[in-house]
Amino acid sequence: MLPYRDSRITTIVIVVFFLLVLGYAYFEARGLLYGPRIVVNSETTEVHDPFIEIKGTADRISSLSMNGKQISVTEGGVFNEPYLLSPGLNRIILDATDKYGRRRSQVIQIVYTPPSTPSTSSGQASSPQTTTSSSTPAVAQ
Repeated sequence: MLPYRDSRITTIVIVVFFLLVLGYAYFEARGLLYGPRIVVNSETTEVHDPFIEIKGTADRISSLSMNGKQISVTEGGVFNEPYLLSPGLNRIILDATDKYGRRRSQVIQIVYTPPSTPSTSSGQASSPQTTTSSSTPAVAQ
């Protein structure tokens, strides 16, 4: 018999090797298992500036679109796209597709409230003050 045949160290090394292989296989299969991922702030927010930038990250994607328009993504998955809001509720839909054809959508809702402007009195008619011709002033009691 060989001395290393019944060694526990050999068994431990083989088990660790297979665990490393399984861990690496899981790491490489994440794209197949989970599909694309989009990370942005998806809370409904209220802004007073009509021009904003949609910023976030996207992982495991082959294409990304915002309201149907393709947007560019860096190699690290970071995107930054300008957007012009209309008054009221704006709904922005981000669609990501991976190389296997899986899709993921993220909806962002932003309420744009234009800054209030002071109203002018030119649209309101003013009534003239009526004066009496009596020489005694009115006294308040």
